[in-house]
Amino acid sequence: MATPVERFQELLCIPTVSHADESDTDWEAFDRFHAALERLYPLTHARLEREVVDGHSLLFRWPGAGEGHPLVLMAHLDVVPVVEAEWEHPPFAATIVGEGTDAAIHARGAIDDKGALVAILEAVEASLIEGVRPAHDVYLAFGHNEETAGGGARAIVEALRSRGVRPHLVLDEGGAVVEGVIPGVHVPTAMIGVAERGVMTLLLTVREQGGHASTPPATPATARLARAIDRLHRHPFPRRIAPPVRAMLQTLAPHASQPLRAILQRLSVTAPVVAAVLSHGGPEMNAIVRTTAVATQLAGAPGENVLATTARAAINIRLLHGDTVETATERARRVIADDEVELEVRHGSDPSPISPWRGDGWRRLSGAVVATLGDDVVPTPYLQLGASDSRWFTSISDNVYRFTPFRVSRAERDALHSHNERIRVDVWLRGIGFYRALIASS
Repeated sequence: MATPVERFQELLCIPTVSHADESDTDWEAFDRFHAALERLYPLTHARLEREVVDGHSLLFRWPGAGEGHPLVLMAHLDVVPVVEAEWEHPPFAATIVGEGTDAAIHARGAIDDKGALVAILEAVEASLIEGVRPAHDVYLAFGHNEETAGGGARAIVEALRSRGVRPHLVLDEGGAVVEGVIPGVHVPTAMIGVAERGVMTLLLTVREQGGHASTPPATPATARLARAIDRLHRHPFPRRIAPPVRAMLQTLAPHASQPLRAILQRLSVTAPVVAAVLSHGGPEMNAIVRTTAVATQLAGAPGENVLATTARAAINIRLLHGDTVETATERARRVIADDEVELEVRHGSDPSPISPWRGDGWRRLSGAVVATLGDDVVPTPYLQLGASDSRWFTSISDNVYRFTPFRVSRAERDALHSHNERIRVDVWLRGIGFYRALIASS
């Protein structure tokens, strides 16, 4: 019989890569993944209700002993593409490197997000073997295109809404157990996302007549576009401490060294200074205190000796609470200050509602953290910087959280969506216990 780690490795070897253009996606890999899940977790498939949603997403229902207060455990099946030449070990071989506590599985999806998905299934299967029946319904919601459109999760939400299901607690991927993220705070912290920033793409377009590159106009379309991008870069959004960040800093204040402790305990006065300092503390710290905007795609002429008749740039904007798609668009228009630059919102969603960091849902999460991940770990509210499938669930639940129960180093966090993604074996195994504890508390 295969071990949990061997099952994890097998599933990591299936390349469920999603693409923005879904015609490029190998759906046969997703079918193989479904089949492998059914074979590897037979009790889960025998005793839970299972349905395929939106083509390839999966929704399981584990009926509880009583009505109401359902728990939703989320993860996603898909992973981002790879550049194999950049990897030290093949990205879909799930190679174990190292020994003892240093042993780590190298694979695309090891953390994002098959680590959580397989840990959830291991927890459910083990609980079923032991005869556990949850007090209330438990749902497993596994989207198939979180890395691109998120349509699978949206379809799951609509299915639950149509059945009158209003989850008491929803948990998706998000923060992890980390150390040293906040300067001056040296205890391990469980960063539980109570909200996430909004996300939008703003398309900048400049048009001109075109012609031969040997006779360019004074301000060609590409130069005008470059100037617009430079203005956005040189005039970043203002800094501020949003409510989830304020809650995080106040939670961590007692664990900070002096004089930081005193500063964090007086945020009503010191917030502007703290925001300014954090904005210079690296990309992550800057992103928790301001809306960010960056040019991610550029397009111009089809040839080297041709003037662009249309020059375009895609600006990826992540919205801090207090900003919206509408206000961010208007600010970009003012900063660019050029009527020849057209602005179009390709897609966008405002920041998510903020879930409470008090009450039953929070206590269940924080209790499972301390019980299974270490009594030295401090659970804290956190503002998730990226977007996740959980944002769709905020329309049917007031208690949506984003946390992955793994201790993750700085280097391991940097490998997400990059090469050499990996997770330590003992860290992953410990995460299974977290999900078991959460199920037991349902």
